[in-house]
Amino acid sequence: MVDSTHPATSTRLATVIEAILYLKAQPLSLTKIVEYAQCDRDEAEDALIELMQDYAHRDSALEIVETDDGFSLQLRQTYQSMVNTLVPVDLGVGAQRTLAAIALKGPIAQTDLVELRGSGAYQHVQELVEKGFVQKRRQSSGRSYRVQITDQFYQYFQIDQLPKI
Repeated sequence: MVDSTHPATSTRLATVIEAILYLKAQPLSLTKIVEYAQCDRDEAEDALIELMQDYAHRDSALEIVETDDGFSLQLRQTYQSMVNTLVPVDLGVGAQRTLAAIALKGPIAQTDLVELRGSGAYQHVQELVEKGFVQKRRQSSGRSYRVQITDQFYQYFQIDQLPKI
């Protein structure tokens, strides 16, 4: 079970796993869940089954699902149409294309991205960072930044993973 150094010692394991899935906002393998929950594999499997059954019997907009990439807490399909209505992303065509380039080529040096997309990419990156779809980090070897997509990108666009090129 959860050891005494874990912050959720008195909480049932299914609830700890629910919090992990919520906070990570992406599919997690059973191995990762075991690592984060600091429990053994059998306990994690039992807790996941319990959690999945809890959600299956609730009148909830959320569900726990297992995909090829792992387990995730997500919005039920019947509520997906609300996402674009309630959380619309207003991105111009240029920013969308820059986001697509980052998603497919990233992590990528911002200088390489500008070479690929033109000088407008600087403004696109800033907008995408503000909207939470991209993060940029200064490279240790100079003045340029590396840009890459965030977990929010995967969550918003309902993508488990991108194709390998």
